[in-house]
Amino acid sequence: MVEQGLQEKYAPKSCCFGCGPANSKGLQIRSLVQGEEVIARWLPQPHHEAFPGVLNGGIIGSLLDCHSNWAAAWHLMQESRFEQPPCTVTAEYSVKLLRPTPTDGPLDIVARVVESLHHRVRVEATLSSHSKICAQCSGIFVAVRAGHPAYHRW
Repeated sequence: MVEQGLQEKYAPKSCCFGCGPANSKGLQIRSLVQGEEVIARWLPQPHHEAFPGVLNGGIIGSLLDCHSNWAAAWHLMQESRFEQPPCTVTAEYSVKLLRPTPTDGPLDIVARVVESLHHRVRVEATLSSHSKICAQCSGIFVAVRAGHPAYHRW
């Protein structure tokens, strides 16, 4: 039996390109909680490449953004003891591409909360291939309130 990702459990109808289980043309990231970290394993396909054998930088950004967002939502859910994660959005994020990311096998994405203040969470994440970090991300993710377009999106 395959463990259910946060997205499948809490947002099965989400159409998000990066993490929406309902988006058959999206990346369909599956974020899993492992202790203090949120992890994902994702397998690139040839149509995700910038050139043969190397992952497109925009896809890298989407993977890190969506996965980090779910780490923030999970953290806020646990911190507030909610039954569902609050809807969170990206306030800002930056990605450092450290080396070309090969597409010849699965990628590992690891996110961890490094700071939390009320409804704002700072997350740091890495994307690795063959146990080598290829990209790093740092971002701020915010729980939105009623009136925001993303409110109740999952």
